[in-house]
Amino acid sequence: MKVEEFDYDLPEDLIAQTPLKERSSSRLLVLDKTTGEIAHRKFYNIIDYLRPGDTLVLNDTKVLPARLIGEKKETKAIIEILLLKNIEKNLWECLVKPARRVKIGTIVNFGDGRLVAKCIKEFDNGIRHFELIYEGIFYELLEELGTMPLPPYIHEKLKDDSRYQTVYAKEPGSAAAPTAGLHFTKELLEKISEKKIKICYVTLHVGLGTFRPVNVEKIEDHKMHSEYYIMTKEVAKILNETKKQGGRIISVGTTSTRVLETITNKNKGIFKEESGFTNIFIYPGYQFRGVDALITNFHLPKSTLFMLVSALAKKENVMSAYKIAIKEKYRFFSFGDAMFIH
Repeated sequence: MKVEEFDYDLPEDLIAQTPLKERSSSRLLVLDKTTGEIAHRKFYNIIDYLRPGDTLVLNDTKVLPARLIGEKKETKAIIEILLLKNIEKNLWECLVKPARRVKIGTIVNFGDGRLVAKCIKEFDNGIRHFELIYEGIFYELLEELGTMPLPPYIHEKLKDDSRYQTVYAKEPGSAAAPTAGLHFTKELLEKISEKKIKICYVTLHVGLGTFRPVNVEKIEDHKMHSEYYIMTKEVAKILNETKKQGGRIISVGTTSTRVLETITNKNKGIFKEESGFTNIFIYPGYQFRGVDALITNFHLPKSTLFMLVSALAKKENVMSAYKIAIKEKYRFFSFGDAMFIH
C-alpha cells in the first residue's frame, strides 16, 4: 500500500493555531463507519451518541514541559533538546537541534548549569541518549526550565499551558498531548458518568511517533517508534465485562486505541493488566479486536494517525469525510475540531 494514497490537500488557514475558549464547544463530525453517513454536531453532543453500558477509555498521560533550550559547554552554541522517553532513572531519549553539533561526550547546560545533559549515545534522525545531572526534584526543575513542546505546525505562542493538557492528565511522561481528550470538560465527563457510561483510564506516553513523518513509499516499510503504556487490572476487568455484556468500547484518541489494540492483539481479544512498550502500526487491513468506536481529531495528510482512522472506518469513508470537513471549514489538528467514528 502506497503512502501517497493517504494524501489530501488542506488549506493552511484551517490548521487551528489556538484552542477555542470553551473546550467542549468545538465542532464534531459524526461518521458512521459502515454506511459512511455524516452528521454535523458540537462536541458536547457526544453524550447523545453514547449508550448506557458503553465504556469510554481515556489516556491520562500528562505532557511534560519537555522542550529545553541550553548552551553547549565548549562553544556556548545554542542547543535545543526535546525529551521523548525516559529509558531508565536519569537516562532520556531526546530529539536534538542542531544534531550535527551534538556528539557522544557533548555536555549541554540548562538554567546556568542547574540541569546538565551529557550525550552518551548517538543515533540517526537527530536522536540522542542523554544522562541528566541535577540536584533536587527533576519534574520541579523541568517545570521551571522547560516549555510546552507544541507541534511544528502551531506558530502562535500558547497563552495558557493548561490548554495543551487534558483536564484529567495525571501521569507525567508525554512529549505531546493526546489531543482528542482536549475537548472534554469535567462537567461533560460527569454528565457522561450520570448516563451510566463507564469511564476508565489507560496511560500511553506520546513520543517520537507524533513528530515523525512517514518517509517511505510503501506503508509496510514504515517503522513505528515504541511508546510506553500501562493498563491496570481494574481497567482490564471493566473492559472485559463491557464486551461480555454487549457494550461498546469507545476509545478517546489514537493513543488509547493503540494501548487497547496492543493488549487485545496479544491476548486473543481479551484485556489484561499489562505495561510495556508498543510499536503497533495500524493501517487498512488491520482487524480491530478492542475498539468499537473512536473519538479523534483531524490528522495530518500521510500520517500514521490518518492511516489508523482509515483502518477503522474504511479509507474511502474517511477521505470523503475529510473533503466535507474542509468544505465546511472545520478546524484541523491538535487545537482543531473532533470526529466521532462509530
